[in-house]
Amino acid sequence: MYEVKRLRINYKTLEEFQKFREFGLEELSMKEDLEANIVENDSESPFYGIYDNGLLVARMSLYKIDGKYDRYFKPAQDYYELWKLEVLPDYRGKDYGTALVNHAKSFGAPIKTNSRCRADQFWLKMGFTPVKYNPIRDRGENPYVWLPEGVGLQD
Repeated sequence: MYEVKRLRINYKTLEEFQKFREFGLEELSMKEDLEANIVENDSESPFYGIYDNGLLVARMSLYKIDGKYDRYFKPAQDYYELWKLEVLPDYRGKDYGTALVNHAKSFGAPIKTNSRCRADQFWLKMGFTPVKYNPIRDRGENPYVWLPEGVGLQD
């Protein structure tokens, strides 16, 4: 299996993110997120990636959300928001995305994400469930959640 690494917040990672920008969709760009973390000197990187022969080929951002902001899970608790997941085109179909999601699941906390780029089938395959849309809570997003054992959904 692939080794998922927490990415450092530095200019080398910023340079690696540029490769994704060339191929990827603007809505998946993490460049601005990384630049903001460099400016803030945030030592706890929310970015994870997989390298193949020294090249960053898959990445995600995973933010821990404090339970006081939880509007999805029962009981209310800290959870992760898997914000952006992307694999370079030449490396798709090799389970890199699956490895990143499984890494996020390994923390044992619930996960919320939004299906982008017609990725609904991927999230379903990964064991995520679409939640009933709530216009006040979801504000135009298309949320999917993963529930570890013992966790349910709020009404």
